[in-house]
Amino acid sequence: MRTNWVYLLLIAAALLSIGRVIMTIRKARRQSLHDDWDSQLVKNLRLAGGNAFTSYEVDFFFTLPDETSCGSLRGALEPEGFAVESRVASGEAATGYSVHARKLLRVSVSDMQEYSKRFRTLAEQYGGYYDGWTTDPSRSA
Repeated sequence: MRTNWVYLLLIAAALLSIGRVIMTIRKARRQSLHDDWDSQLVKNLRLAGGNAFTSYEVDFFFTLPDETSCGSLRGALEPEGFAVESRVASGEAATGYSVHARKLLRVSVSDMQEYSKRFRTLAEQYGGYYDGWTTDPSRSA
């Protein structure tokens, strides 16, 4: 009887361990997709004539649930030189607020991956999500 409980505990521990491994792999894949997206956008900028030594006006996009969250995000980004605008989200399925932040930056894969990582965390902290970034080689400084 005692042996059965030991086996059940071992099986439960094994299932828990397998679940944690699966979650870790999924998280790594999601991060990889975001990193690949950033590198693809930088690659597209380079193909369109952009270079690593020029600053470009980069647009970052967020979706947040309320005005308070927008104000908190603004308070975090404006001291770093970002221009931040927010408005009520529009469209059929839209809820909350759309936030647009922009800043002149040199665009490199590693820098943009760091911004995306930081902004995903920041958006989650305020109950929303980070929608990504974009720029155009014609918008250089």
